[in-house]
Amino acid sequence: MKESGFIGTGWAFPPSFSAAANYTVDLNSGEENIKQSIDLILQTPRGSRSLLPMYGSNLSNYLFRQINASLEADVIHSVETALLYNEPRIRVEAITTTVSEDASSIFVNILFIIKSTNSRSNHVYPFCVLEGTHLRPGAQ
Repeated sequence: MKESGFIGTGWAFPPSFSAAANYTVDLNSGEENIKQSIDLILQTPRGSRSLLPMYGSNLSNYLFRQINASLEADVIHSVETALLYNEPRIRVEAITTTVSEDASSIFVNILFIIKSTNSRSNHVYPFCVLEGTHLRPGAQ
């Protein structure tokens, strides 16, 4: 599939350097660039960048809330709004959520179409708090 220049190329995240090419910055492009952009948008709290105050999402507001249908609807709305305003290269087709078996995480499934190539893709964003310990809830 030929990819348009509109999709672009950018730094890989997290930033890394290639020793083989005189320590140049590793880049990514195409669909991988878009998926990393989605992750950055959803991980960045809205208002945390002074020069781009509307960049990011409100997902951090939903941490530590009880997982129920209301929370899932709020997460879906927040993801949809964040991507609508911050990622112009895609058109979101559907957003669904899946709760983990131990009810500690919500996986946000984003089905989108890349506008310039009209190709459909899927991205899963894990919405959870990662802790330094690997204890399960209720474990002693």
